[in-house]
Amino acid sequence: MKLLISSFLAIGLIAGPLLATPAEAQRRSEQGEARKEMSAGNAMSLRDIEARILPSMRGAEYLGPAYDPAARAYRLKFIRDGRVMYVDVDARNGRVIRRSN
Repeated sequence: MKLLISSFLAIGLIAGPLLATPAEAQRRSEQGEARKEMSAGNAMSLRDIEARILPSMRGAEYLGPAYDPAARAYRLKFIRDGRVMYVDVDARNGRVIRRSN
């Protein structure tokens, strides 16, 4: 029984990355690009961006980020009162480019 469970776990660990959905693969690619830009000194860290933006979004639930390497911008996603809102931030300097309402 233990051997069977161990075999399933090993298969899951090996096959898991191969079975990633397109959205997961896209997210990994975005994260990799963001890390490259940050390492090269071309972008601020997501942590620094969030530290600047999250306090200004009181009352909204933070749903997460996305990174656009072409625009060198983060898009932070929030929800408040059933409405989804986005805050686009220039990754180079942390300035807000656009807010949706």
